[in-house]
Amino acid sequence: MLLRQVVSATRWNQVETLIKVVKEDVGRRLVMAQPRELAVGNIVRRVLRLIREVYNSEVATFDDNSAEDDDKDSNTDDDEKEDEEIKSKSSQKIRTFSFYGGSGTGTNTHSSMINLLGDGSPMGAKRASPLIISELQEMINELENTYVNIIDQAMEHIHSNEIIMTVGKSRTVEMFLKTAAKKRKFSVLVAETFPTYLGHEMALSLSEAGIDTTVISDSAIFAVMSRVNKVIMGTHAVLANGGLISVSGAQMVATAAKHHSKPVVVCTGLYKLSPLYPYDEDSFNDLVAPDPVFSFNEGDLIDKVTLLNPYYDYVSPELVSLFITNTGGHPPSYLYRLINENYDPDDTDI
Repeated sequence: MLLRQVVSATRWNQVETLIKVVKEDVGRRLVMAQPRELAVGNIVRRVLRLIREVYNSEVATFDDNSAEDDDKDSNTDDDEKEDEEIKSKSSQKIRTFSFYGGSGTGTNTHSSMINLLGDGSPMGAKRASPLIISELQEMINELENTYVNIIDQAMEHIHSNEIIMTVGKSRTVEMFLKTAAKKRKFSVLVAETFPTYLGHEMALSLSEAGIDTTVISDSAIFAVMSRVNKVIMGTHAVLANGGLISVSGAQMVATAAKHHSKPVVVCTGLYKLSPLYPYDEDSFNDLVAPDPVFSFNEGDLIDKVTLLNPYYDYVSPELVSLFITNTGGHPPSYLYRLINENYDPDDTDI
């Protein structure tokens, strides 16, 4: 909503001006305000890709119309001299607009067309701006229906008399399981997720919906995994290699599932897919207060040890079997295609 208002309020004749406002003036501020919330940067990148696609489509339309006009002129034998003068003036005009657009050479036809459409003429911006705003509204509608599109696939992945394991509390997974429970009878094992105990909240919500739910301690995950049919979990973010940034304890669950050859299914919206690669896994993590793990009242001992309490776990892509997104189910190896479709390489670093 904020980015749509920014696009609507920004007055621009050059597409580079609009991209700079969205990327540097607004997007960079949003990302720096909460660097660990990768979804914020993902939305900014999608908006930038959308702006480029809409503007380039206008360029292609303008290019096609120009080609048709050139064909018509070539069929007129009586005005050959006049055509040459027109083409000469047009090339000069292209070079002029390219100069003001920043290239200065006039050799880049694509850049010249962009300049003719909007960089040098406000008419191009007037044509592209309503289309960009319309596409932004469609993207907002897609985000609002993300959970609906995910839970609609619940019946395809959950069957009767199955035992499902999950970890922590995920609203997406919660809605996914509740939707399947309307027509299927199954059981759920929920890891308590010490020290946050988010599993207790998840178990309470599922039991209130009539689902047979059992809370287990984190130390019992490996022991009961052999009885589980599949693991379904949520995630905070999905990285470019297919790895997850998920709640602390997810790595242990996924590793146990891998050992017992149990599928790990991740329910997540496409907006959580990030083009960032985990060169340093710890850079995506948050360290919270260690008091829930080891009380500060134990002053004599806590002064002698270094205690870390990470809030997230990194789950490597080879431990994940399937991603269920609002556009369907995808294996981890397919994520590179989704990244290419949704993000521009120039926007990886905001």
